[in-house]
Amino acid sequence: MSDSIFIGGAGAEYGQPEELALKYANRHGLIAGATGTGKTVTLQILAEGFSKAGVPVFLSDVKGDLSGLALSGSDTHKLHSAFMERAGRIGLSDYAYGACPVTFWDLFGNQGHPVRTTVTEMGPLLLSRLLELSEAQEGILNIAFRVADEEGLPLLDLKDLQSLLVWIGENRSKLSLRYGNVSTASIGAIQRRLLVLENQGGNSLFGEPALALSDLMRTDAAGQGMVNILASDKLMGAPRLYATFLLWLLSELFEELPEVGDPEKPKLVFFFDEAHLLFEDAPKVLVDKVEQVARLIRSKGVGVYFITQNPADIPEDILGQLGNRVQHALRAFTARDRKNLRLAAETYRENPEFDTEAAIREVGVGEAVTSMLQKKGVPGVVERTLIRPPASQLGPITDAERTAIMVRSPMAGKYDTAVDRKSAYEILQARAEQAAREAEAAEAEEVVEQQSPMQREFASARRYSGSRVGRSTARKTRKTDSFASAMSQAVIKELKGTTGRRIVRGILGGLFRAR
Repeated sequence: MSDSIFIGGAGAEYGQPEELALKYANRHGLIAGATGTGKTVTLQILAEGFSKAGVPVFLSDVKGDLSGLALSGSDTHKLHSAFMERAGRIGLSDYAYGACPVTFWDLFGNQGHPVRTTVTEMGPLLLSRLLELSEAQEGILNIAFRVADEEGLPLLDLKDLQSLLVWIGENRSKLSLRYGNVSTASIGAIQRRLLVLENQGGNSLFGEPALALSDLMRTDAAGQGMVNILASDKLMGAPRLYATFLLWLLSELFEELPEVGDPEKPKLVFFFDEAHLLFEDAPKVLVDKVEQVARLIRSKGVGVYFITQNPADIPEDILGQLGNRVQHALRAFTARDRKNLRLAAETYRENPEFDTEAAIREVGVGEAVTSMLQKKGVPGVVERTLIRPPASQLGPITDAERTAIMVRSPMAGKYDTAVDRKSAYEILQARAEQAAREAEAAEAEEVVEQQSPMQREFASARRYSGSRVGRSTARKTRKTDSFASAMSQAVIKELKGTTGRRIVRGILGGLFRAR
């Protein structure tokens, strides 16, 4: 098995191979370029290379094109001749079509196996980012998570969190003394945000069974790494949900995987498409979290590759950690575009054979400016590279083909049915029902205690006489009973009042004393 992935031909009119060394693949990477310049094909050939090397891959399919990884390419494809010609130009003598083992996933459960996590696993930081909460509202959410821990209330789905927020609002006076001000306005704002998230389909994300990370890190019987494809075309309609979910997944990998140092090849490669969505309007604490994860997760054997239109979309501190780079063409129509182009060129190790800035501007579709880590992790000299053709199908597969793959998948049936076990919602509902019963009993007991002995006798006599009345009698005297009942209630109500008590003490009280 090769210890590198062939990217394409470079230098001397593409005669030299440009390869990504597997031992440095966990040092992260970048695939950048304007729309239509070939980023998707580059992502596809990298996924093929990692899978063939036995490395599992996770990627998001924003346009639906990457589903073709599941099927072999064909010599009947309209680009077959072009592929063969390109393979010959770059010296790829063993070029052949082939498919990858693929598992399809979908947050909404339509185009893949459902993906779920729990509210607790998401945590208050990422959930606040997802809901776009203010600082005060984020504080309330942190209180909710603390209360859930202390009260033993599992937060599994959205209704658990919603019911807990209602409970916090009802007990805000007591909680404010301990945690600081808990305002109903902030609670109401969070509830509205949760409702919006629910309407966008976000409730599909939260629940059980939750995704096991081990199911993303599998190989098939032949030793090929599993290519996990997240259907993201519909998910892109809620970009904040998309970015938060992928960041959660990255954070979970960081938290759960053990340290492995510098392995001979990665344990998993994670491709983050449309990466600019992760950083748009992101608070500094979140950007710092991403930077920390990117810096440390390489020691867990995970490589992260960001795909975006412009390297300027990635914060500088994170961009500096991306050692393997494939830069497709950038368009420079404005002064800002030209500045970004110049900055992108300056991040590469210069090649005396050509001007890097001009090359980034001029490379055609299927070409790129590349730089891969060399011995001891040193960035390689920038090269102008012709990207190799894919072995799998270029373009999407049909719905019937997708369904057939899902049916044969080892994941079939494991996540398809949601499980709703006892959690915060059910526990709080049971507490509320118990409290209502106790309050009703206490109220009834209080009414009895406030009655005079004569009232108790009268009520007892009414209950006794009422039990002796037959169905026919009751039917005939319904109006009379209703009138009598109303009069009795009026008298009792009056007797309960201050004036009534005076009358009882003044008239009836004298009679009882005389007895």
